[in-house]
Amino acid sequence: MNHPGTEAEPGTEHADTGRLREALAEAAYDITPSHLPLAAVERRGRRIRRRRGATVIAAGCGLLLVPLALVTLRGTSPGTEPITPPAASTSAPSASSAAPAPAPRIVTPGEQVTAAPGFRLWLTAEGEHWTVPTFPEPQFRSVVDGNIDPNTPGVSLQSETNTNRAYLSGLYYGGKGTASTVEIQTQTGTVHGKLIELPGHPGWGVWYATTHLEPDDDPVDFVSQVTVRDTEGRIYARLKAR
Repeated sequence: MNHPGTEAEPGTEHADTGRLREALAEAAYDITPSHLPLAAVERRGRRIRRRRGATVIAAGCGLLLVPLALVTLRGTSPGTEPITPPAASTSAPSASSAAPAPAPRIVTPGEQVTAAPGFRLWLTAEGEHWTVPTFPEPQFRSVVDGNIDPNTPGVSLQSETNTNRAYLSGLYYGGKGTASTVEIQTQTGTVHGKLIELPGHPGWGVWYATTHLEPDDDPVDFVSQVTVRDTEGRIYARLKAR
C-alpha cells in the first residue's frame, strides 16, 4: 500500500535523469584521451611472430634429426662394426687367374679332324693317318715299326704342296711334360699349328698346319724348323729340317 507523499512523481524522475546525462557528457568532454602506443604494439607483435617462427623451425629440425640419430645408432650398435666400402684392388692378378696353357685336342681312334678342305687327319694306336687334296688316298706314318724311339724327344715332317698351299703335319714324341703348342718356321715366316693326341698318355701325338705358298717358294725346302713346346713354354721336341 502506497503512502501519500513517498512516491516520486513521474515527471520529476525523468527530469533528474536528463540532468545526470548532461552532467556526464560535460565531464567526458573535459577528459583528453592519451595517444595509443601503436609503434610499441607493432614491435611486440613482430617479436611474438618471430618467436613462433623460431619454434616451428626448431620443431622441424628436431623431426629431421630423429631419423639421422636412428641411422647413427643403428650403425654403431654394440657388437657391430661400421660398414666400409671395399677399396678397389690394385694388386696384380694371381697366377691362378691367368689363362691356362693350351693342350692337345684329344680324339678317339679313327676320329677324323678336318684341317682344311681335302686335308684330313686321324689317329690309331699304330700311328698317323692323313689325306691331302693332291693325294686323296690315305697315307700312314707308323709309331710301332721301330723307326722312332718314343723315349727320345723327336719330331717328324710331312710336307705336301699344290700351286699356292702347303699342307704340313708330323709326329711328336718322347718329350717331358705335356705338349702344348707347335711353331713351324717356313720361307714365308712362322706358322702356328695344332696338336692332336689319343686318350691317356700314349707318349706321342700329331701336329698339323696349313699356310700360303708363294710362287717363288721352294716346296722341297719350304720348312726349316718345327718346335713343339710344353705347357711351361719349354721345348718338348724340335726338328731342324735344314
